[in-house]
Amino acid sequence: MSMLKDFRAFAIKGNVVDLAVGVIIGGAFGKIVSSLVEDIIMPLVGKIFGGLDFANYYLPLNGQAYGMPLAEAKKAGAVFAYGNFLTILINFLILAFIIFQMVRAINKARDLASKHEEAAPAAPAPTPEDVLLLREIRDSLKKQG
Repeated sequence: MSMLKDFRAFAIKGNVVDLAVGVIIGGAFGKIVSSLVEDIIMPLVGKIFGGLDFANYYLPLNGQAYGMPLAEAKKAGAVFAYGNFLTILINFLILAFIIFQMVRAINKARDLASKHEEAAPAAPAPTPEDVLLLREIRDSLKKQG
C-alpha cells in the first residue's frame, strides 16, 4: 500500500506532469514540422533543382531497376534510401532551429524581466523602533541641555 501511495505522489508531481505534457506537445509539433518539410519545403527544393523528389532517391542493392519508385524497389529487395534520410535530416534541422529560436526568445524574455526587476528602486526599509527611540532620547537631551 505504501508503494502505491509513493507512486501516486510521484506521478502527480509537477515535473512528471510537465514532462508528459511536453512529450505530447513535442510529438504533435514534430508532426507539424514533418508536414512542413515533406509537403511544403521539399517540393519547393525539388522544383528549384529541376523537379527532383528526394524521397525517391535510392541506390538499389539487390539488382533492382533504378527507375522504380522507392516503395516498389523496397518490395524487390534491399535499397539504400538516402533521399528519405535527407528528408528526415532536413526535418530535424528545421525542428532544431525552431526549438533553438524558442529557447533563445524565452531566455531574452527572462533576461529582460530580471533587468526590469533590478531597475526598479527598492523601497527604503522602515526605520527600526529602537533607532526611533534613540532619536527621541537624543532630541530630548538636546532640548534639556
